[in-house]
Amino acid sequence: MLARAAAKGLATVEADAQGLPFDGAAFDAAAMISMLHHVEDRAAALADAQRILRRGGRLVLLGFTGEDAATLWILDYFPSSRPWMDATHPRRAAILQQLRGARLIEFQFEDMRDASLAALSADPARVLQAAERGQTSFFERMRRDHPDELRAGLARLRADITAGRAPHRAGTATVVSWTKG
Repeated sequence: MLARAAAKGLATVEADAQGLPFDGAAFDAAAMISMLHHVEDRAAALADAQRILRRGGRLVLLGFTGEDAATLWILDYFPSSRPWMDATHPRRAAILQQLRGARLIEFQFEDMRDASLAALSADPARVLQAAERGQTSFFERMRRDHPDELRAGLARLRADITAGRAPHRAGTATVVSWTKG
């Protein structure tokens, strides 16, 4: 993501979301896109994002909650991922508890430009391509932690695509918008 931002001419800083190297009240806005499931301490990451915002500053999260993860048909092909998803993708209520007064918007992907697992799930062939190329963190993790299950799940998905049985249901995501009072 840093390389993509730099290629667009944006300034980048590599830092841990749980301890950002910025003064408090330094920014008007912060965005956390599909990353909370990658940090050890979600509460610390959210608190630090709140800390760096000025009064009236906006924090926007786009991600996959427990409710969103439950919509992913892909997990039927890779069942060992269910406990991981449950552990790393908090329920919406947990996020709203930490971000009191936040607005919550659920949406279903209408295109695949996002190229996240939820977006790609609308097209099983694109899921298969992403898996074979390791293009999402989900498939990178499966390749690293469960290579046998990954091979078996992809073989089953490939067979279901060929037979016309593969699901074609886009996943959902959640946007949370919070303003610092």
